[in-house]
Amino acid sequence: MRDTNLYELDLTGAEFTRPAACGGNPPDAPETCVTLAPIPGADGAYALGDSKRPDAEPLRFTAAELRAAGIDPARFGLSA
Repeated sequence: MRDTNLYELDLTGAEFTRPAACGGNPPDAPETCVTLAPIPGADGAYALGDSKRPDAEPLRFTAAELRAAGIDPARFGLSA
């Protein structure tokens, strides 16, 4: 996975989780949440989306990168 360019992988068929990991906005602003999807055909690779901007290109990470950032796929109902 280390030598794979995650941005070259096709996200067709990626199923993003319900919004989770919400917060960080002022009290009068809508809550910001992220979504997470395993990248099809790439074990241990994930796409991280923004629930307020579903048309924006998701960021892509390996499971190790998510762990290093303190993001646990289990929080999204996914296994790493």
